[in-house]
Amino acid sequence: MTEDVAITNHDKEETQGVTTTDTSPDSLEHSEDSEVAMNDHRAKADMALTEDVAITNANTAETQGLANTDTTPTPTLSQELIFDYFKEPCVSSHQQQQVPAKVENIHQSLMSHVSVDARLQTDIVRLAEEHPADVVLTFLRCAPTCDRAAAMMWRAIGSSGPALEKVLPTLLCVMEDWPLHRMCTSDGDNKDLFALAATLVIWLIVQVPECHETIVLYSSRLFVALLFHVVITTQQMPPEEVDNFWRACREEHRLPSKPNRFAVQAMKALLCRLQCDHVVVAMERKRGWDTLLCAHTQHYAVGLLAREMLRGLIPLCSRIALHLLRQLSREEPCWDLPALAFLVEVLECLDTTKCGDSMLEIMSRHLQSECRERHRLALRGLVVPSKDPSMARRMCSVSQSLLELLGDGDREVVSMSLHVFTNVLQHKDILVSSTTAPKLAEALLLLFDHDNSHVQLLSIQLFCKVMDLVVDEGKKPLETIVNKSLDTLFIYCHDDNWHVAKASRETLHWVAKYLNRRDLEQVVEKEQLSKFAEVLLAEDRSRAAEHLRRARPYLQSPQEPLREAAVRFMGMAERSSRGQQGELQLICNALQARRQDASPSCSNLENQAQFPQRPKELGTPSGSSEPVSQEHTRRH
Repeated sequence: MTEDVAITNHDKEETQGVTTTDTSPDSLEHSEDSEVAMNDHRAKADMALTEDVAITNANTAETQGLANTDTTPTPTLSQELIFDYFKEPCVSSHQQQQVPAKVENIHQSLMSHVSVDARLQTDIVRLAEEHPADVVLTFLRCAPTCDRAAAMMWRAIGSSGPALEKVLPTLLCVMEDWPLHRMCTSDGDNKDLFALAATLVIWLIVQVPECHETIVLYSSRLFVALLFHVVITTQQMPPEEVDNFWRACREEHRLPSKPNRFAVQAMKALLCRLQCDHVVVAMERKRGWDTLLCAHTQHYAVGLLAREMLRGLIPLCSRIALHLLRQLSREEPCWDLPALAFLVEVLECLDTTKCGDSMLEIMSRHLQSECRERHRLALRGLVVPSKDPSMARRMCSVSQSLLELLGDGDREVVSMSLHVFTNVLQHKDILVSSTTAPKLAEALLLLFDHDNSHVQLLSIQLFCKVMDLVVDEGKKPLETIVNKSLDTLFIYCHDDNWHVAKASRETLHWVAKYLNRRDLEQVVEKEQLSKFAEVLLAEDRSRAAEHLRRARPYLQSPQEPLREAAVRFMGMAERSSRGQQGELQLICNALQARRQDASPSCSNLENQAQFPQRPKELGTPSGSSEPVSQEHTRRH
């Protein structure tokens, strides 16, 4: 980061994020290498089950899905179709190329049967374990709508943990490639596959009771894939070929009319399988599912879903966050807003020492977006990690963007930007650079007059921190801006809001100390603010006109105490500027503002009495003064 926007680290400590490799089946690395893994047909021993998931198996009743097939004894499929394949201990390349044909033959034969006998189920499972990619891709091509025969085979695979563990990476790979996916089988077939066809299979498998443990292993990647389908099918009209395909699926399984509603249905089924029924119910009660199906409100619903999942599902949310970090790093604008909305809600689950750099890069990119919602989400994503000392030291990369956002018209954006700066500067050994300090102080000075008292308070408190934490070589350049704050801080010492008034007095004391004005320090310490202007101007009366101009806007403040303070200050400054005819009009304005006050206090009248003849010196009636500019009017 360039010097003019840096927040420097006093001890120059360098902290870089360390990327670790997740070796679990549910990891993102597994996602990227799944195609290679499927072609290699790794043995089960190579699939280390390392995810730390504390979700126990339960014999829960099925609430969704296809009706169970009839168990009445019926003719079953002959084993000759696949028996020869398993005779030899080693499968030749020629035999491997025959797998897709065998799978198609099995499917065609099952069309006339209503059940699969035990031996055939064993052989189907074994075929899926040894050639998962061929089995999955062939089924999705020959039966994309998951007809009755395909449903029987998918249930057989879903009831076997090892087989399901092998085929899930391929199914996920298809789901993640919207709307069509292309992958070759061993016989060279590379026809396109529908991503929704894989989602349909997942929905079917999730309802198989025996699938629980394997589904848990892949739960976070499954959730992200389903969330992607909900978002993409809501935001984009499906291509004609996808629309035709979905029409056929609806007829086959009596599914919702729109793919996004089905994706939500599949997500609910997954959450119920993970024993997260409370999330489903809470979203239903808060109408979160309906909100999720509207493109304009989708990111709000995703944030709500994340907050509901955080209640008891922190390990799952942590893994989902890691997946989303990788997804957002790819800059996919089609669904990055909902993904960001989920991520910022679960950031507390992440270990920033391992993924802090990735997170910071994503938030920095979205801070520069033209989308206001991305600004807000990115700022929320920075508020939490800015409390971490190791992350705070890396925030220099976003300081320029934060400075620009301090001038934003959105109160929430400004408030969160101030929070991030405040959090960063509260850590030991973090100082403000000599070039950043004036820019930040200038931006904060403008915010003293913000129409929101909370923004006022944060800006005044942060201004004090900047004076305290600026590096030594930056102290002198900062003096000019600090001098400008004297008048404003004095007036806000009289604010109706006790917190703003208190912060203004404390900061005014710091300003006096920073400028080596012991006389002003004593006035503030002894709470003799009525003498402040007199003491301030005693050292340099030539600047009286400048102080008058700064106090002038507060004559129009909605707060009477601020108007009184402004008149009192101007009255004292006026005595120091006698003979400076150019400033007399300001005094007339002060008198006019007092006359228009519905309930002038004793202090008002007293101040008016200080210069009763001044309007006459101008040769004009006191009521004929020009309107006071409201450019810097203080509003509440």
